[in-house]
Amino acid sequence: MLWTLHNRASESLRPDAMLRDPEAERIYRAIPYDYRQSFGPADSSHAVRSLMFDEAVAAWMQAHPGGSVVELGCGLETQFQRIDDGRVRWLCVDVPEAIEVRERFLPAGERCRHVRCSALDPAWMDEIPAGEVFVTAQGLLMYFDESTVRGLTVALVERFPGVEFMFDTIPVWFSRKTVQGYWRTPHYKAPPMPWGIALHDAPATLRGWSPAIEEVRAMPYRNFRVGPGRYMSVFARIPMLRAFMPGIVRLRSRSSAR
Repeated sequence: MLWTLHNRASESLRPDAMLRDPEAERIYRAIPYDYRQSFGPADSSHAVRSLMFDEAVAAWMQAHPGGSVVELGCGLETQFQRIDDGRVRWLCVDVPEAIEVRERFLPAGERCRHVRCSALDPAWMDEIPAGEVFVTAQGLLMYFDESTVRGLTVALVERFPGVEFMFDTIPVWFSRKTVQGYWRTPHYKAPPMPWGIALHDAPATLRGWSPAIEEVRAMPYRNFRVGPGRYMSVFARIPMLRAFMPGIVRLRSRSSAR
């Protein structure tokens, strides 16, 4: 929660920011925490991710006015505040303790409701109003094992015909690294992330989970500001390297699914 806030707010504070996020800046300043000591210097990774999600969801909202967006594992994410079009119905889903923290800074509203339950609890699906649905999960699914991710995905696509589901992935090598114990800094050990997948394997793997899944697209990240991530677009064109990259997956279920 705080690591992603650190990166998003720090990017937004730059004069040449790729992502403007005033609410993230406000929350970042309001929490008395030594972000740099825990997470190290900020990087643009989470800002790039947020920007790619923003563009996809905003385009979907334009095509489906008044539709419902569900944000799984919302934490302190401020996507609704960035792209609200005045019509979308938004559902923020997270465990009770996370929602409690969120509501200190981002209160719920008539079109942005909070649901206190795990993304794995199907109760949140009962809260979605009739109509078109887009579900997102940023920085969430890698913390579950593959069978759990599969179960969640299948439940979603088989319950909501035409639903779109967008989430980020990590490669297998990084998943293994976190399971073995990955210290990002001397003060922060990343939680285990059991589910990793090669980006080029994602479409076939996910389509094999359910006949209700009609389309799957796997996208590499855009270029980061610093480090090897500056060359994401180059790496993505090399099949051998693409397997070692994080990415973003977007799938859609068949409109006739039941």
